[in-house]
Amino acid sequence: MKAYLDTNVVIRLAIGDLSKISKEAQQAMDRYDLLISPMVLVELQYAFEIKRMIRQAEAIFKHLQRTIDLQICQLPFEHIASAALLESWTRDAFDRIIVSQARCAQNSFLITADEKIQKHYMQTICS
Repeated sequence: MKAYLDTNVVIRLAIGDLSKISKEAQQAMDRYDLLISPMVLVELQYAFEIKRMIRQAEAIFKHLQRTIDLQICQLPFEHIASAALLESWTRDAFDRIIVSQARCAQNSFLITADEKIQKHYMQTICS
């Protein structure tokens, strides 16, 4: 089974702050294959560029790939983009794509702290 990680969870893992990740989310991360949408990489890079992160997206991903076997979802972007057209509950392009990625992967779990996502995507695990 798969679980996708939202950007906020990836950031917490990257800085090594598990104290802000719920026990339920930690258990899910131990139990499931972990993936991210490629959009998470874009959002991480934006965070780096505006100096909210000290490492570039690729370095963060490579570190988490080595340590927790994090993978990038390979679903075709045209499928994800089509699904994102239906996520009209948000104007945040990052959230639209990240949720659509999990939804297109057979409604896989999405681990997130984002309350708006939790409200609109039933397969969330609160981080």
